[in-house]
Amino acid sequence: MNGKIVGLSGSLSRPSRTKVLVEAAVLRAARRFGREGEVIELSSIQASLGAAARLADLDEAAGAAVETLLQADGLVLASPVYKGSYGGLFKHLLDLLDPLSLAGKPVLLGATGGGSRHALVIEHQLRPLLGFFEAQTLATGIYACDADFRDGELVSEALISRLDRAVGQFAPFFAPAPALAARAAIA
Repeated sequence: MNGKIVGLSGSLSRPSRTKVLVEAAVLRAARRFGREGEVIELSSIQASLGAAARLADLDEAAGAAVETLLQADGLVLASPVYKGSYGGLFKHLLDLLDPLSLAGKPVLLGATGGGSRHALVIEHQLRPLLGFFEAQTLATGIYACDADFRDGELVSEALISRLDRAVGQFAPFFAPAPALAARAAIA
């Protein structure tokens, strides 16, 4: 493997539709670009993160999770929508980061909500937030609502197609996986 794509599920719920969305994006990106993939659940570092006023205050597990995010070659960041925006603990995690720690890093943005009326949270909340960090947000964001899931799985063909399109936008940042490059040369 030649690098890592890391996803952050900003949900505190278990099970989590946000986690399902992040896992799907990370898996697709890791396969397509021959990278290792990892998903971090905000809920797994919740206690330490909530008590931290700075990165040095995090316990070992939370500190390692943040370091994994910072060392990743690419990120998938998604949050459930709460009252029209991303979650507070999700934002708190980003507040602890150095403003230049994500500069130039490619980031696929995602969000989940109960219905379609919150779909613009990516454009109006997440994209400007990551712009502050000078991250390279991919052009296509992924918003999923209740209708896109069944039995804990993504089932919307339109959403899956959009997800594949978004994952493809990592291409300028990553060389394709060797097997895919060989197939493309034959075609």
